Amino acid sequence: MLTYFSIVITAIFINNIVFAQFLGICPFLGVSKKTSSALGMGAAVTFVITIATVVAWLLQVYVLDPLGLQFLQTIVFILVIAFLVQLLEIAMKKTMPALYQALGVFLPLITTNCAVLGVAILVIQKNFNLMEAIIYGVSTSIGFTLALWIFAGIREQLDLLPVPKAMKGIPVALLCAGILAMAFMGFSGIKFD
Repeated sequence: MLTYFSIVITAIFINNIVFAQFLGICPFLGVSKKTSSALGMGAAVTFVITIATVVAWLLQVYVLDPLGLQFLQTIVFILVIAFLVQLLEIAMKKTMPALYQALGVFLPLITTNCAVLGVAILVIQKNFNLMEAIIYGVSTSIGFTLALWIFAGIREQLDLLPVPKAMKGIPVALLCAGILAMAFMGFSGIKFD
């Protein structure tokens, strides 16, 4: 049980996929202008990462490893992710058209989101079993969503402040992202015995 708890805390706070591993930066900067779209993107990424992690783990353990095709890992995982995003896009268009419209151009970003591929590969590299892989995938997604949501809240507040002209937009956003990353580094002192 401690192992699962440590996976959760580590994935969300200590080794946050955005702030510690620098994966998923494109949607992090692109979708973080409003908290509502950030939460929608976070939910979509959570779904895709969780399902992609499970499917990638199953393919690795039951297809690629037994057949000695580990060298195809990246290509197979990319195809799985692309397929899952297409399914998500079709489902969102039919069931949640408002969220689909809100995400718009950012939905295809999930396909090229290196966080999704990174989590699938990290699960294999860390030799997780299926349950640990699922917990890691969900926890990493929660960490991504948390980072996106906090950053979106900061950016919404920045729009209300008199920011110098030279710092408006991306410069102040990157500065805030760096400060937020340093704040998350404070969690690195947590130890599990």
